[in-house]
Amino acid sequence: MTVFGSVHKLRCRAGPGLDAGGRRRLHTRTPPHRIPSLRSRATSTPNTVDRWAALGTLAAGATAPLATPVYAQGRRTLRMVSSWSRDLALLSDAAVNAGRTITALSDGRLEVEVFPPARSWASLTSIMPSVTAMLSGTIRPNTIFRASSARLTSSPPCPFGLLMPEQHGWLRLAGGQALWEELSAHYNARAIACGRTGVQMGGWFNEPITSIEDYESITMRIPGLGGAVLREIGAQTVMTPAGQIVDALFAFDLNALEWISPNGALTFGFPKLLSTYIFPGFKEPGTVFSLGTNLELRNSFDNRDRLIVETAADIENSRSCARYYGGNGRTMFQMQSEFGTRPTRLPDEVLDVLAATFYCVREVCGAG
Repeated sequence: MTVFGSVHKLRCRAGPGLDAGGRRRLHTRTPPHRIPSLRSRATSTPNTVDRWAALGTLAAGATAPLATPVYAQGRRTLRMVSSWSRDLALLSDAAVNAGRTITALSDGRLEVEVFPPARSWASLTSIMPSVTAMLSGTIRPNTIFRASSARLTSSPPCPFGLLMPEQHGWLRLAGGQALWEELSAHYNARAIACGRTGVQMGGWFNEPITSIEDYESITMRIPGLGGAVLREIGAQTVMTPAGQIVDALFAFDLNALEWISPNGALTFGFPKLLSTYIFPGFKEPGTVFSLGTNLELRNSFDNRDRLIVETAADIENSRSCARYYGGNGRTMFQMQSEFGTRPTRLPDEVLDVLAATFYCVREVCGAG
């Protein structure tokens, strides 16, 4: 206690505003002749910060005009050419939604105009008639191409391929995006994922498939490598455009077909025309669509606009897959209650033969 008291007393004697006995003075004023004038403050020693001059500089700078923010420097109109016509709602909506998201995220600076393929391929040939135009450099640089082409999609119709979460992991963390960019660069574009279907069904048939020989009697609308597999086992395959499928069924040009998922099948009325709905869809466990941006356009974007486009594509990946999955359950219930549709599973032995055939086809395609 003595030590702390001694220290306290010493501090009181040394403190400002105290008399010799350590008592606080009631009034401590600086004599007027010792108060520095404003002029002397402005002409202080060179090593002293001139606060008055600094305040004057800041006040003057506050009245100067500021640079126009990047987001307010002008609007751009981008043209997005879709592979899907507007009557294919779930497919074409993905392009429209992605364009709207880009516009919203950019506060209207990037206005995206979406063109369906009929108009794109006919009257917009000077903008972008196809992927070939992107390759040849004849397109305008303010064009985005939303493709389903196997040339630009990360997961073209690939039998027994990756599921949606596996595709996402491969693209993001296992080098898939880098390979995709290397491929799409040959077409003067940079492609990213923009829309997913999730797991697909196996198709519509007149009769259940109970053995591999049952395929020999069908003529099926089926694209890509899935069609190549069925041709190897004796089926006839065609690539009928979506708008002509129903007419081809009535004309008996088809007796089987595949179309993504239940959510889209009901729109065409397939349950009224074909009685057997088969799963799983070995040809496409999950398709990813792409958003290809012309390289000149992308190089003109700053980092913020590049991130806007990529974020819009990510949002559409989630939204489109949710719409498929969310609608599939409701549609299956409706088809069962109204048309008596019952999904029929392919036998394991049939799937085994299809898988073995696909590996042979893949080797031939790779060698070619």
